[in-house]
Amino acid sequence: MSKERERRIRARKIVAYLKKAYPKPKSELKYRTPFQFLVAVVMSAQCTDKAVNRVTATLFKKYKKPSRFADAQPRAFERELSSIPFFRNKAKHIIAAAKIVSHKYNDRLPRTAKDLQRLPGVGYKTAHVVLGELYDIWEGIPTDTHVKRFAYRFDLSDHRDLKKISHDLERIIPKKNWKYVNNGLIRYGRYVCPARPHDCLAHPLTKLWSPAVKRWHKA
Repeated sequence: MSKERERRIRARKIVAYLKKAYPKPKSELKYRTPFQFLVAVVMSAQCTDKAVNRVTATLFKKYKKPSRFADAQPRAFERELSSIPFFRNKAKHIIAAAKIVSHKYNDRLPRTAKDLQRLPGVGYKTAHVVLGELYDIWEGIPTDTHVKRFAYRFDLSDHRDLKKISHDLERIIPKKNWKYVNNGLIRYGRYVCPARPHDCLAHPLTKLWSPAVKRWHKA
């Protein structure tokens, strides 16, 4: 059996578990408007959702529409984001993206990955997370640190680059199941199989492919 075929079979079993365990996968980031969710996803890069939610609990009371973010004073906005990593760059990108969405799209988020990725601070992962969460549109599989880790653990990709991992997963997983991968593996990684070395032989996904026990990912 070819390596590609083995990966497809393994991926099918993993997705079957994720569909059963997390039938309606949603982000744990808190938001009330579409642009707020985009902001939260941008903020979440190399930062926990809990830390982002602590900041946005106050931030999103003040900023709701893109036009409101666009009018933010850069230094003051930086201070509001200062408890998260890379807050200066994130603040700059959020304000710049808000100006584009406000002026070009009349305060409405574009609904294609191509258009979203034209916004400052929005890459492949962020664009597809936003489309999936807000509109249930799955043009791709977003890969974050959790997805990257399990793609390695279960030998689903030979790459370390996030976008290349996404494309590998998109090739071996039917499009109808793309929606279960990112949020499902995020929850599994947070609450069942964390990144630190531990005994995970009894974990549900490990039972599907025992060699994963010894494949600890090194980023």
